Amino acid sequence: MRASRPLAALTGFALLGIALTACQDQASGQIVARNDGRVVQTLTNPSVRGCHRFPGGVTHVTNLTQSSLRLYTTRDCTVPAGGSYDFVDIGATDQVVRSTGLWSSFDFAPE
Repeated sequence: MRASRPLAALTGFALLGIALTACQDQASGQIVARNDGRVVQTLTNPSVRGCHRFPGGVTHVTNLTQSSLRLYTTRDCTVPAGGSYDFVDIGATDQVVRSTGLWSSFDFAPE
């Protein structure tokens, strides 16, 4: 039995809608992490969920995604006692302040 043309088109649109919905779990763009000028990690379209770790800590983070970031000196996206996170807006770059230590992880700020 052959499917009708309208049914085939409707199925195609439904699959496209599912695919586009799944993409909302990702930040569109790149995050570039450097350590003293040397690129150590580039993340493309990372998940907006959870905590992401940088390998060995980084000194500069460039946010080329469509979402804002929060940078942490801890490996688990937590703020140590007396510490804080740093906010990096869309299209911005952040350089670590030597007194705070290297950036070790990041997550996405709620929108």
